[in-house]
Amino acid sequence: MTDKHPAQFPPDAGEPVRLNARVSGVVQAVGFRYWTVRKAEDLGLTGTVRNNDDGSVGIVAEGPQPVVLELRRWLRSSEAPGRVEDVQESVSAATGAFTSFRVVY
Repeated sequence: MTDKHPAQFPPDAGEPVRLNARVSGVVQAVGFRYWTVRKAEDLGLTGTVRNNDDGSVGIVAEGPQPVVLELRRWLRSSEAPGRVEDVQESVSAATGAFTSFRVVY
């Protein structure tokens, strides 16, 4: 798996962060959204996951930086369903816009 666009996580100041990720590869029709919601809920993150028209999956996740980093690690691991070929991502300050983690259509 090639990481062509690694996000630069700020030093952990204990503040919540927002991860915006676009995951490409074989990630639709393989349970990727379902398992992403399960993983995010297990980690206590909030946000959304959606299928994009180009075959990729978009993820917005918010929570404490170390926990968001764990989701980021999972996205790149063999534990994630399908076959992840690339993860493009950016990190910013969390906005607190979400109350749960869910699939959006």
